[in-house]
Amino acid sequence: MIAGTERTPLTRNFFDRPVLEVAPDLLGRTLVRRTDQGILELRLTEVEAYDGPNDPGSHAFRGRTPRNDVMFGPPGHAYVYFTYGMWHCLNLVCGPEGRAAGVLLRAGEIRVGAELARKRRLSARHDKELAKGPARLATALDVGRSLNGTDACAGPDAPLSVLTGTPVLPDLVRSGPRTGVGGDGAPHPWRFWISDDPTVSPYRAHQPRKRRT
Repeated sequence: MIAGTERTPLTRNFFDRPVLEVAPDLLGRTLVRRTDQGILELRLTEVEAYDGPNDPGSHAFRGRTPRNDVMFGPPGHAYVYFTYGMWHCLNLVCGPEGRAAGVLLRAGEIRVGAELARKRRLSARHDKELAKGPARLATALDVGRSLNGTDACAGPDAPLSVLTGTPVLPDLVRSGPRTGVGGDGAPHPWRFWISDDPTVSPYRAHQPRKRRT
């Protein structure tokens, strides 16, 4: 890579590709979060792909709803959802408009602004745990529903953007089943991570919810 290009923002064309191309290509990229308190930068180490109408595990599998509307919009926008009544998760929309594919940002290494992340992640024992999992990542970066629909390709002053960073060599990329996805979507090996990186979250298989009697 030519020196200096690591700080180049990714363009919309980067995201306007099939989600299974975009997802592993996000590993090693730099996610920038600009807040009123300061700037945080995170090196992406783990992601999951969700392929809209072709994917039973996707929020958009059964069509467009008010909740998933952003997924059907232009690529390069943030899709933020609230889960388990407690946590937010951050995704980046991919593919052509109307396709409703996206990449869940599961984990990363905070390289700038760790002091800000620590204030939001008081339970983290080490800095490698600050963004180790999608809910932790969103919490550490102060991501909430107010960022839903944010254009991550809008320029250097946007609340969210993604820089070129240092893409990961293919032989360091691993793939496997997505965490917590059950049913027909369970076998898809659409979780991608950097081999042996300490910030990658542990895999957990889907656990069906027990019905109350």
